[in-house]
This record gives sequence, structure tokens and C-alpha cells, in this order.
Amino acid sequence: MTTPRPRWPTQTRLVVSLLVLALFIYLLFRFSVVVPPLILAFILAYILSPIVNRLQERLHIKRGLATALSYLIIVLIAAIVPLSIAPLLATQYADLNFDIQLILGQVEALLGQQFTFMGIAIDGGVLVDQISNSFRLLAEPFIGQTLYFLVDVITSFIWVIFILVFSFYLIKDGDALGKSVEGLVPPDYRQDYVRLRGEINLIWGSFFRGQLVLALVVAVIFTIAGLILGIPFSLAMGILAGLLEFLPSLGHAIWLVIAAILALFVGSTWLPLPNWAFLLLIIALHTAFTQFDLNYLIPRIIGRRVHLQPMVVILGIVVGALTAGVLGIPLAAPTIASARVVGRYIYANLFDLDPFPPEDTQYTSQNTRE
Repeated sequence: MTTPRPRWPTQTRLVVSLLVLALFIYLLFRFSVVVPPLILAFILAYILSPIVNRLQERLHIKRGLATALSYLIIVLIAAIVPLSIAPLLATQYADLNFDIQLILGQVEALLGQQFTFMGIAIDGGVLVDQISNSFRLLAEPFIGQTLYFLVDVITSFIWVIFILVFSFYLIKDGDALGKSVEGLVPPDYRQDYVRLRGEINLIWGSFFRGQLVLALVVAVIFTIAGLILGIPFSLAMGILAGLLEFLPSLGHAIWLVIAAILALFVGSTWLPLPNWAFLLLIIALHTAFTQFDLNYLIPRIIGRRVHLQPMVVILGIVVGALTAGVLGIPLAAPTIASARVVGRYIYANLFDLDPFPPEDTQYTSQNTRE
């Protein structure tokens, strides 16, 4: 007859849990340089997983081969697309450089005049010289940093290889890894874990895959609208609009500021409008598109599951930028949405409520169909 295995007292479990948590936090800060590449690898795995699943089902091949084939497709697309649009972007960059010199010349001519402020005569030419010297002094430390730049390029290349390799194995062995983690969850809470994991997967999957489609749609719309309205550098501005869709709410404001500067100083390339009228036209059309984007495109492409109030998103972007740098900005929205799911679950268990009410199931299925 075997004696029952002794159980840990509650205090021992609490102490061990706190020690494990402290060790995890220490390792997280100790090796914080690895965290951003790991996050990028998880993001890439999220994006490519549906492609791998589709290839595996259609071609009836092993998951490793399907993963390698999907990476080959992505690499080919990443090589062909830039080569296709590079000549157009180079031409627009040359035009942009010329227009920037023209704008700077206009600003210098405007500030270079002598004017009076509160009875004091100010020589604008001296002011322009002082500003130019200040910019030159700021730029001097960055001159001659070629060696450091080369080291940064090599380091970035190594990190890219790491991200690709790690994400490859995440996709290839993701199912086995998920089952291993699920096996660590106590049986009484396993159903809750599966439900929470499903909701969070829905949030992040909807965000990343939907965000890519949304960025492509917005880039096409802005490029076509730019060609119709005569916005300078329409292709570059269209691509910029698509990229800025990864910054919810804030991206629209950034694009509008850049477009307003171009409209005010350059004007339309073919519309017979004064610059101030063209500026008002750009502001009006952009305001209308922002409402169309927030109320139609985002709910239907990304889904209402990730949709948050603009003020909450802006606050999350600021906090994400302060805590995680540039990477924290686009990840603010899905992180807040995931925290909302976990917080709702904790709140329900604290007050003996149903963490997964029936209306939530209907809400989830509705957004899955969208």
C-alpha cells in the first residue's frame, strides 16, 4: 500500500509562485534586447499561419514543407514589389528633394526680411544664419559615423535572420507547443484557458491579418485619390497612408499634416486652384475619409473585436511608445483589447459572475463572420 504523496502547503505554493514570477521578470529585463525580435517573430508567425494552413490543406504536404513554401512566396513578393515601384519612387524622391529646396528657399526669403516686433527692429537674415548654424552644429556629430552605421546594418541583418528562423519553427511546431502549454494548465481551468486563448487569438489574428489588408486598401485609395486631385508625390503619399494605418487614430493626423504642408507650399499638380483652396479641399476630403475608415473599413476588415474608443487608443499609443518604444505604438490596440478580455475574466471570477456570458458567444460569432 503506497502512502499518499505529501502536498505543498498554501504558503509554500505562494512563495514558489512569487519566486518564479520574480525570476521571470528578472530574465525579461536581463535579456530585454531579445524581446522585440521575439515579438516580431510571433507577429510574423501569426500572419503566415493561415497561408501555411491553406497550403497544407490544398497540396497535402507536411507542415514543414508548407512553411518553407510560404516563406519562399513572401521573399519573392518582398523582392518583386520594391523592384517594381522603385523607379517611380526614385523619380518622386528627386522631385521631392527639389520641392523641399524650393520650400526652404521660400521660408528663408520670408524670414530673411527685416521686420519690427513690439517696436524692436529684427534682422531676419541674422536670424536665418543663426538657425542654419545651429542645424549645422547639430548635424556635425552624425558625420563620419559610417563604421557605426555598418555595424548597425550587420546587427540588424542578424536579427532579421533570427526572426525568420524563430518564426519558422513557431509555425512549424506551433500546434505541439500550444498543446504542451495547455497540458500545464490545471484540469479545472483548462476549459477557461482554451476559451481565453481563443478570444485573444481572435483579437491578434484579426488585427494583424486585417491590418495588412486595411493598409493595402488605404494605400490604393490614397494613391488613386492623389492622382485624381493632383496631390504631389501621390504614390509615395499613398504608401505612407497605408503604413500609417498601423498607428490607429494618430496615423491620420500625421498624414494630414504632411499633405497640408505639400498643399500649402506646392499645391496641386494640375487642378487650377490656389494653394489655400487646395489645402481646404484636402482637409475636407481627408476628414470625410477618416469617418469612412473608422465607421466602415476598420469594423469590416479588422472587426469590431479590436475596435476601441479613439481616446483609449491614443492613450495606449503614448503608453506603448514610452514602455516599448516604436514597437509599442502599433501593438497598443490589440494589447488593450487583450487586456480587456483578461480583465473581464478576472472581474467575473472575483464577483462570482459568468466570465463567458451567452451574449458574448453571439458577439464572437458575429465578428467571426465579419
